[in-house]
Order: sequence, then C-alpha cells, then structure tokens
Amino acid sequence: MKVRIPDATVARLPRYLRCLTDMSYTDGTCSSEDLANAAGVNSAQVRKDLSFLEAQGTRGVGYDHEDLRDQIRKALGLTTIHPVVVIGAGNMGSALANYKGFATWGFEIVAILDVDEKRIGTSSDGLIVEPLGRLEEIVAEEGVKIGVIATPRSAAQSVSDRLTASGVKSILNLAPTILKINEDVSVRRVDLSTELGILAFHLQS
Repeated sequence: MKVRIPDATVARLPRYLRCLTDMSYTDGTCSSEDLANAAGVNSAQVRKDLSFLEAQGTRGVGYDHEDLRDQIRKALGLTTIHPVVVIGAGNMGSALANYKGFATWGFEIVAILDVDEKRIGTSSDGLIVEPLGRLEEIVAEEGVKIGVIATPRSAAQSVSDRLTASGVKSILNLAPTILKINEDVSVRRVDLSTELGILAFHLQS
C-alpha cells in the first residue's frame, strides 16, 4: 500500500530537491545534516520527511545523492512531462513563459493566452500568444492538467472556472484574489504583495 505523505512534508520536498540540485558531492552521498543545513531545517525533520520515501540512508554515511533526488522526483510526480498553460501575457505571464528553469523540473509551458488584441499574435520565447477563446481546445489537444493564472483580479475567477470545466486539476494563481474552486482541484496562490508585507513586518523587529 502506498504511504500517504503528509502535506507539510510535501511542501518541504521541493526545497530538498532544489538543494540537492544545487549541491555538489564528490563522494556521491549526502548526509541528513548537510541537507538540513542547506534547506534551513533540522536534521531530525529531514530524516522524518525522507522516511516516507523509498530512499534508504546508511548510518554514518548518509543517502546516495542521485537515488535521493530520483526518489523525491518520483514522490512529487516529476518523472514525466507536465504540460502547462499560462493565462495572461502581461509582464508576469511573459516572464513565466521566458523562464528556462521549469523544463528541468518536468514542466513544459505549451501555450500562453490573452484577450488583448495587441498581445495576441506576438511571440513570447517562441510561443505565439493565443486568444483566450482557444483555451478549451488547447487543454484538450495538449493534455494540460496545470494552469497558471496571471490575469488581473477581475478576470481570475472566470478563467479559473473555464480551466476547471475543461479538466485542469491544478492551478497556480498569481492574481491578487482568492478563487472559489471545487474540492477536487488543487490551487496554490502566490501573492507577491502579501509576501512583501510580511518582509516589511520583519523589518520592524
């Protein structure tokens, strides 16, 4: 029976993967202490999180570096290519389309869409900005399961509704609003203003 990985552990696994990708090991192994220091958590937490994976550590030696990376990628579902569609070809949407780092994690942006006639037909890193009216067609053709909403707040909910109606099960919401979503759809919200507000709070201490 497949072990259920706690949500808190799932949230830390991408951080571990990033650290393992950035770290270099000449002996091919990685200790829980090294990974803990790189990830900013304690080693006991690392060992507990990794206990949910198939990777096996050796006392006094650590984990095989490549095997651990493979097990984390497997647990996160990053062993296959995930087609992604971006809605909104403004500054943020275009920046995402131009970002090269997604490919190494198994994400392929297959389309970027907008309603602005001035943007439709322009190129963003080789992708031609398509009209939003083609959303359902593109989702079906490309097998898209992940959608990124980079629209103004006023358009975000309607775009979300269309994504979910077309079968998209995961949404990254960059619009400054909270979406109303069915329980079977996963949503991650990234609000840069909120994050800056938290940083401003810490400046006072």
